[in-house]
Amino acid sequence: MIKWMLKLLGDPNEKKVKSMMGIVEHINALEPEFAALTDEQLKAKTQEFKEILAKRPTSKNFKEDLKLEKEALDKILPEAFATVREAGKRVLNMRHFDVQLIGGYFLHNGHIAEMRTGEGKTLVATLPAYLNALTGKGVHVITVNDYLAKRDSEWMGKIYKFLGLTVGVVLSGGMGARDFEVKKHAYQCDITYGTNNEFGFDYLRDNMASSPQMLVQRPFNYAIIDEVDSILIDEARTPLIISGRLAQSAETYQLMAKIAPQLQKDVDYTVDEKNKNVILTEEGIDHAQDLIGIKDLFDIHTQYAHHLLQALKAKELFVKDTDYVVKNGEVMIVDEFTGRLMEGRRWSDGLHQAVEAKEGVEIQDETQTLASITFQNLFRLYPKLSGMTGTAMTEEAEFGKIYRLEVTAIPTNKPDRRVDYPDVIYKSEVQKYLAVIDDIVAQHKIGRPVLVGTISIEKSEYLSALLRQRGIKHNVLNAKHHEKEAHIIAQAGRWGAVTIATNMAGRGTDILLGGNAEYLAKAELEDRGIDETNPDYEAIKEDALKRARLITEEEHANVIEVGGLHVIGTERHESRRIDNQLRGRAARQGDPGSTRFFLSLEDNLMRIFGGEKITQLMTALNVPENMAIDSPLITKRIQSAQKKVETFHFDMRKSVLEYDDVMNIQREKFYRQRRKVLFGEGLYEDILYMMDREVDRLIKSYISPEQKVEEYVYEDLQALIRELHSIVPQLANTFDVADIQSMRFEPMYEKIKDFVIEAYKGHEIEIINFYNQIVNDYNGGTGVQEPFTPHNVVRQLEKDVLLKVVDSKWIDHLHNIDMLREGIGLRAYGQKDPLIEYKKEAYGLFNKMMYEIQSETVKHLFRTRFGVQIVNNNPESQEDEVYDILDENNPDIDSQEI
Repeated sequence: MIKWMLKLLGDPNEKKVKSMMGIVEHINALEPEFAALTDEQLKAKTQEFKEILAKRPTSKNFKEDLKLEKEALDKILPEAFATVREAGKRVLNMRHFDVQLIGGYFLHNGHIAEMRTGEGKTLVATLPAYLNALTGKGVHVITVNDYLAKRDSEWMGKIYKFLGLTVGVVLSGGMGARDFEVKKHAYQCDITYGTNNEFGFDYLRDNMASSPQMLVQRPFNYAIIDEVDSILIDEARTPLIISGRLAQSAETYQLMAKIAPQLQKDVDYTVDEKNKNVILTEEGIDHAQDLIGIKDLFDIHTQYAHHLLQALKAKELFVKDTDYVVKNGEVMIVDEFTGRLMEGRRWSDGLHQAVEAKEGVEIQDETQTLASITFQNLFRLYPKLSGMTGTAMTEEAEFGKIYRLEVTAIPTNKPDRRVDYPDVIYKSEVQKYLAVIDDIVAQHKIGRPVLVGTISIEKSEYLSALLRQRGIKHNVLNAKHHEKEAHIIAQAGRWGAVTIATNMAGRGTDILLGGNAEYLAKAELEDRGIDETNPDYEAIKEDALKRARLITEEEHANVIEVGGLHVIGTERHESRRIDNQLRGRAARQGDPGSTRFFLSLEDNLMRIFGGEKITQLMTALNVPENMAIDSPLITKRIQSAQKKVETFHFDMRKSVLEYDDVMNIQREKFYRQRRKVLFGEGLYEDILYMMDREVDRLIKSYISPEQKVEEYVYEDLQALIRELHSIVPQLANTFDVADIQSMRFEPMYEKIKDFVIEAYKGHEIEIINFYNQIVNDYNGGTGVQEPFTPHNVVRQLEKDVLLKVVDSKWIDHLHNIDMLREGIGLRAYGQKDPLIEYKKEAYGLFNKMMYEIQSETVKHLFRTRFGVQIVNNNPESQEDEVYDILDENNPDIDSQEI
């Protein structure tokens, strides 16, 4: 019934694509006209478009203004796309195909464009990037690694620069003064390339900045995410975290690393592989207590239970050369989706230390969260978002629900010729790999290139050893050899090439049948020891390129004749999308190609997620160890298991988002308020308001607004005055119980507030006098040209104090939220909804933090200490130097308290 209805109504994706074909025809009609323009006339189009946009209607309402802006961009879209197409032809000798125009249109409209491997996603992005950069608000093009960010910014940057736009790239690494300036400049460019991690970390760092000059990013405007499924789906559960180190004894981790191997699986503890968790049994608790020599494993003062569970997770769930590698004495995480090393990333909550203890390497300190955000909430900060990938349709529902992004499948430029053979399944993993080797050898004999995908470093190296035994020359691409990634993948389509790759499989680099001539020429020059310093480098390079092209063209024809690239999958991934990514390496741009997956009942997916029925079937049929079953029915059962896992993971990501949304509301509010403080907006008024609220809180701590004078308790009034003096030491000798004991609440509140504000004004004057005295003495008693005023001295001091307090309290709040999140699941045992309870308690913690910020700020402002430390006789820096001495905790000489 559903199929019949769909046939009647037509494919909705096809309808979307057809609906904009008129625009494609319009762009094509403009091509002869734009081809006739001189370079200068073509470049002038950019300024022409900017002038049109400058005259568009505007609105003070943000959403309405975005709508008006899009309408204006839509009007110039055909000409803008035609401009980029012509620039691409002239600068890169690359012409945008019609299907690439379609992709660019849907990216501009905030869609995810699913485009098959080899369809030129990198070139497609130039269309919406150029169009949206014309607004002057900046466009971010986001990739999965620094190599692609740098490559694409230089490669596609030639088009943008030709048309008069600026291009920048932000790379991970140092944050010295020079790096900072380079990064700040990159963000000011019209189009900025970078990785998702770096954009996220810079966002967090900006929200920790101590001055406006330390900000690098502009307000977010429009982002195009390459490999969008990898970033918004695969990495959605992993938050970006900026941490500070916490001193922690390594002895406990080392102790638990010795205890864990002595505990027995399924006796002392059970392992939940689906949820990556370990649960201690009663026997295990007793056994562990005996081994450690303690009475209570769960004593909150020792955290032995927590450390032991992490040690058991490290033992059972985290496998060397699969989940991590040990490199230069450090444990480095391997990304399960790409197979790449995640440099600088560490597992949290003591897990990384537990793995370090297990491997016997140096245990690094645990960390304290200073700032964090998930990719889900980071990218929802962009008013306009789009993405590209070869595999998005399987996750269409999630993109829609979480990000409100529509997925559109873009047609291929040429008909698809790929053949996907049914899966073959063996009883044992050993027999499976022998069959894989046989298939590789058979294809290799006829010269056909083969790409073999594995799920881990361990498996890729095992397969490599088997191939060496058979005398088959091959390349291995995994997290241990990722530096060679682009070169290895670029040549994986050569005659007789055999390449083994983990999931990383060179996303972003095309596999050209016959090989890549440019990489081949580059390799020849390197072998000959020729580089750019050679005066004849360009001529030698051109000769090498000609020779390389002759080789690759001949091999290209031969490889096509034997069937193109053959892709072998050695195990099904938990997600169909990752399998599709591997399949997508074959048969690019109408080339022939084929794929096949070899499976076994011992594979993780089959073992953990429901291979029982297939096992029963093979046992009932008495299938021999070395015999494979090749059946579409089995393939369907495996896909069914994958769908279950995908649903399970989607629910987990959805749950993470539901909890993080609570934190996100608080984060946005906090960062918004902090940014106001950073720029000094309404700072003095905020300080006075804090004092007003602190006085109100102080009095209400001891006296009720409804209380009569005769009902006052003298000891309460004394306590009130003592606390007042502790907050405002300046009132210690001028204000006591006698001043308020006969007053009702309102008059008392007004009087104390007036005294506090007057005391603060007096404090301001003392700061100015002290400041001017320092500068006067520093200038040899000649005085200063312009006396400093409260506006540029006291306001700076207030800002410094407030930033110090809010940052300190925010860090404490993040810790409290982590602790709340960790234990909130237990509320379900009390028949309470954990999420509702989390929202309530998180709200309470946020209000508590805001109160503490108010209280601490007022207290710190009245207790500022001064120390003299002028180190430079540069008049331009004089003001900043004296700010340095206005520090409550300054230990410098001549300190005194005011």
